[in-house]
Amino acid sequence: MQSSVLKSYPPGVPHEVHPEQFRSLGHLFETAFQRHGDRPFSVCMERWMSYAELDTQSKALGAWLQSLGLEPGARVAIMLPNVPQFAVTMCGVLRAGYTCVNVNPLYTARELEHQLNDSGATAIVILENFASTLQQVMERTAIRHVVVTSMGDLLGGFYGTWITMAVRHLARMVPPYKLSLDAGRTVTPFSEVMARGAERALGPDPSTLDSVAFLQYTGGTTGLSKGAVLTHRNIVAATLQAEAWFTPALARVGDLSKVNSIAALPLYHIFALTLCLLAIHQGSHLTLIPNPRDFDKFVAVLKKRPFHMLPAVNTLFNALLMHPEFKTLDFSTLFVSQAGGMAASEGTARRWFEVTGCPMIEGWGMSETCAIGTNNPVNSKSFTGNIGLPLPGIEIAIKDDEGHSVPDGEPGELCIKGPNVMTGYHNQPQETAAAFTSDGFMRTGDIAVMQADGYSRIVDRKKDMILVSGFNVFPNELENVISLCPGVLECAAIGVADEKQGEAIKVFVVRKDPALTEEAVLRYCSEALTGYKRPKYIEFRDALPKTNVGKILRRQLRPTVTAQT
Repeated sequence: MQSSVLKSYPPGVPHEVHPEQFRSLGHLFETAFQRHGDRPFSVCMERWMSYAELDTQSKALGAWLQSLGLEPGARVAIMLPNVPQFAVTMCGVLRAGYTCVNVNPLYTARELEHQLNDSGATAIVILENFASTLQQVMERTAIRHVVVTSMGDLLGGFYGTWITMAVRHLARMVPPYKLSLDAGRTVTPFSEVMARGAERALGPDPSTLDSVAFLQYTGGTTGLSKGAVLTHRNIVAATLQAEAWFTPALARVGDLSKVNSIAALPLYHIFALTLCLLAIHQGSHLTLIPNPRDFDKFVAVLKKRPFHMLPAVNTLFNALLMHPEFKTLDFSTLFVSQAGGMAASEGTARRWFEVTGCPMIEGWGMSETCAIGTNNPVNSKSFTGNIGLPLPGIEIAIKDDEGHSVPDGEPGELCIKGPNVMTGYHNQPQETAAAFTSDGFMRTGDIAVMQADGYSRIVDRKKDMILVSGFNVFPNELENVISLCPGVLECAAIGVADEKQGEAIKVFVVRKDPALTEEAVLRYCSEALTGYKRPKYIEFRDALPKTNVGKILRRQLRPTVTAQT
């Protein structure tokens, strides 16, 4: 690591981490469960789960999975929102020696089919609310075992049953579904899995630090999402890096078991996932927010007890500030307001500090880096507008197109090396080779400038990726889908500045059918694309700018676009 970086490190933060102290993530979990058994792990809808319960229940789920005879390292998809079943499933899969494939529960059938097939998942744990999507594609995938859970399964007795009934029959949030049992497939209720698994012993975990722990899917420049291969070493290292960086702020609470972190960001997203693993390792607890878009309930939950860490994307900070009751909360115990997933705006940061008295701390990371790669010190007194310093054990370099480092103060591609960096993309040898420099740094596609003190600032993006509320959206995928809309001849997608989302999607369309309307295109997108991938703006053109070989020039569309609000 550069000496300038180490000189800027906050007091008490180690320069390196040592993932080798654990054999695997399963070993990390078991160590945490032994230390923290009686402590609370999570609270959801005012129903608490202890570490001892997480231990017992994840053992049962893992033992049941092992009874299926899955091969070591088998891919198990997890299609769950922020409910207690997520951590139970994640820990169970990993403790049984298998690989987690996190799936966005709001995926369309097309998106789900691609991810299941690309990962080779043979089992899936899914909330019943989304089972109708699985029904549409399951027979075209390798899925052989389905575990279906309901919202109230781990919320206890009568209350859990009432929640499930309310979701099904009052809110009508569970579309009808029928999952095929052809070709030897099994469909098992979560409650039955837990009962059967409790009767079995969890077998040895064959995983090592070099085994694959997660296939974490992210956008692909080919138009399809690709799986970042994250090993147990990568995830353990990222957990220890987060511990090293955040402990100076969280230690102010005194007893780490009292630390209450708000899990409003989806746990299937790498940012929230890493912070969940940090909580397990340090023995703190999470407040699970299953539906952060319901801001009335979200703010009501924040009122119930002191909270100390609130990780969010810029759009979520903005939305909370807009809620009339948010300003009435007690922020005296809020020690970390961690911004990530997308660029944080200075205006939002200024308003956040005025309301909460807690500065917004900005960091940077990717799925490929197990979330946080760089971060501002948690003892910062104000918003800086830069992405901070590399975390312990991470080296950052700013390189030109030939892979040579550029002088401080000059822009180049942000490149990263460290124990948290993925080993490559699943089944994508060409993409993997292109992602790394000859000296082992991963190219990020972000253009940055490094200062003499080791702090870096993002100035542009080399790739055409669009960041909508912290989620990666790639124009090729959108264009591939929208080009299939009846009446569309061709199209191009770009990101435009948006105060609420960071960026919004704008699509330029050349009509094949002169009668094609904006409403028709948006309706088609709503059926084929998950919410954050849907365009906000449609503009019809007679032609699109192209190279002499016919490639659409998105960059020539951008100067014509002003900020949209």
